Amino acid sequence: MSKKTLRKNKRAILLITCPDQPGIVTTVSSFIFKQGGNIVDSDQHTDLETGIFFMRLEWELENFKLSKAAFYKKIKIFTQKFNMRMELYHTDQRSRMAMMVSQYEHCLYDLLVRRVLGEIEVEIPLILSNHPDLKPVAQHFKVPFYYIPVKKGQKDKAEAKQLALLRSEKIDFVVLARYMQILSSKLVKAFPHRIINIHHSFLPAFVGGKPYHQAYARGVKVIGATAHYVTETLDEGPIIEQSVVRVSHRDRVEDLVRMGRDQEKVALAHAVRMHLEHRILTYNNKTVIFE
Repeated sequence: MSKKTLRKNKRAILLITCPDQPGIVTTVSSFIFKQGGNIVDSDQHTDLETGIFFMRLEWELENFKLSKAAFYKKIKIFTQKFNMRMELYHTDQRSRMAMMVSQYEHCLYDLLVRRVLGEIEVEIPLILSNHPDLKPVAQHFKVPFYYIPVKKGQKDKAEAKQLALLRSEKIDFVVLARYMQILSSKLVKAFPHRIINIHHSFLPAFVGGKPYHQAYARGVKVIGATAHYVTETLDEGPIIEQSVVRVSHRDRVEDLVRMGRDQEKVALAHAVRMHLEHRILTYNNKTVIFE
C-alpha cells in the first residue's frame, strides 16, 4: 500500500509516555490488533537517563471496533498498570490553527502557501496581529484578520480580546509567525505546549532582540532559526526544530537577516507539520519527535 493511499484512509494516532518496563509494546499493540486495528506505523524510544518510555502508534480505523470514548474506557486498565499518559487523535478531525503576526510577512506567507498547496492540512480560522500591515495578505488568502493593538499599559486588555477570539473559534494551537510581543502567563497556560514560536536565532545562543546583529558582532560561522513551544520563560521552551546555514566574514548584517529568514520559514513549517501529524512528545522541557 502506498503512502498516498495510507493518508486517505481514516486512521488513529496514539501517543504514550510512561515509566519504562517490559511488556508495554506487546500489550498495547495486541490490544489494538484484537479490536480490529491495522497498525501501519509504530515507533518508540526510551530515555535511558530518566527511564521514561515514549511511543507513537498509528493504525487504520476501517475495521476498528471502538470509538474514542470506548477506547479510553477499555484501555484504562493498561494506563493504570503502566502509569501511562496518553493522547488519542483521529486523522479525519482536522486541527484548527490560529496565527499571530506583527509586521514581518515571510513566515505568514510561507505557511499560507503551504496550506494552499496541501503541504500542511489544517484549518486557519483567523490571523491575529498587533499591527494592521498584513491585513492584505490575509485577505488574499481569504483568512479573517483581526487587528488588536497592544498599547503600553493595556496589554492585558489586548490579550483578553485575543484569548476570547481563540476560544470562540475553538482553536487547537497557535503559531507565532514572527509575533513581536511577549505573551503573558495567562495566555501561555491556556495553550500548554500548543503555542509554536519561531525565534530568529539558533537557540540557546543570542536570545532576545536582534540576534542576527549579535551573531554578526560575534563573527559566527553558522546562523540559524529555532522553532519551539512557548513557555512562561522567554525563548526557553522545548525545541521542536532548528535550521542552520553557514556564513562567512564576507556577509553583512543584511545578508545574515536575509539568509536567516529562509531558515525561519523552513524550521517553522517543519515544526507545524510535526505538530499536526502528532509526532511530538514533550518532557523535561525537551521533545521526542518521531519523524
